[in-house]
Amino acid sequence: MAQCDWREKRRQVMSQARRVVIKVGSAVLAGPDGVDSLVIASLARQIAELVASGREVLLVSSGAVAAGRAVLAGRYDPSFLPHRQAASAIGQSRIMHAYDQEFSRHGRIAAQVLLTRDDLDNRERYLNLRNTLSTLFALGAVPVINENDSVAISELVYGDNDCLAGLLVGTVGADLFVNLTSARGVFAENPDENPTAKPMECIDNIADLDLDAMCGAKTTLGTGGMYSKLLSARRVAQLGVPTLILAGREDGALTQAFGDQGVGTFIVSGCKPITRRKFWLAYHHEPQGTLTVDDGAVRALKDKGKSLLPAGIVDVAGEFPVGSMVRVAAVSGEVVALGLCNYASGDLRKIMGLKSTRIAQVLGEAAYEEAVHRDNLLLDPAI
Repeated sequence: MAQCDWREKRRQVMSQARRVVIKVGSAVLAGPDGVDSLVIASLARQIAELVASGREVLLVSSGAVAAGRAVLAGRYDPSFLPHRQAASAIGQSRIMHAYDQEFSRHGRIAAQVLLTRDDLDNRERYLNLRNTLSTLFALGAVPVINENDSVAISELVYGDNDCLAGLLVGTVGADLFVNLTSARGVFAENPDENPTAKPMECIDNIADLDLDAMCGAKTTLGTGGMYSKLLSARRVAQLGVPTLILAGREDGALTQAFGDQGVGTFIVSGCKPITRRKFWLAYHHEPQGTLTVDDGAVRALKDKGKSLLPAGIVDVAGEFPVGSMVRVAAVSGEVVALGLCNYASGDLRKIMGLKSTRIAQVLGEAAYEEAVHRDNLLLDPAI
């Protein structure tokens, strides 16, 4: 995208965005006593200004564990999951009290919402959450959301609030995603290794970025860092929503960004938007297995927009029931799609490689011709 084009696009987005999701991480909020009260005060003031200008803002905030850890001091063991959960329980009320106090200084109400992954996996609870957030917006409140670390277990955690915030962009139908970090934006080079490196002003096609090469391969921890921020930006771009990655500890940076100053890194949403239903299906459900498909099936999916038929499947990994979310991978291992499978893993192994006309012969009935229908399939997922 030409330089003048993206600058004009940014100006339009920043001036016209009416509903904004803002995520702030622990690295921004951290202070010597757990969380930095000055950062929270600055953030609340800037968000209150955005709300006063007619915008609706949802804040996804980390920091509960850091706040609780400071209270526990020498009794806290970060390697012990129950200690992290306890620290979250202790710190969450403290960080929320800080937000409540600071927002009230500007005539705004802060509303706490704690979530686990199961809350967004379950369609009924997902819709209830969406209705609750819409009501809070209508009342002029600022929802402050965090993962419910006190009760979450390893199978239910989002892993980091970048992921959670990206999912909530789809939940509330946001126009813009702002990710506040400890850096001044996204750097093409590591500033620790190259002190003269400068943040990129714009990323016009995030789908083409090699995140592993740019950020370093994803660690086994798989949480935090620029990798997860760019992965979330890639996801919300599929909804047609741009991302701004901004320095959260620079006082006034958020106000400057909405005041037509080119701070941070603007990530354009250049692709054709997918539906919010496909976004919810793909990213709110943990894949239960992997279907490896041949080259012909890959071409049919990617080039022709076809459904996945049993004939193109060469391997089924994992055990899963009917209706499970599965990865669709090429023989090379590249994941080309995520989708809902029409058959249980055991039945699929019996019919893989067969033409759809033979399904009834093998299974006794042919409930579906497709293993994964294109209406329930997302190509090129950001995973």
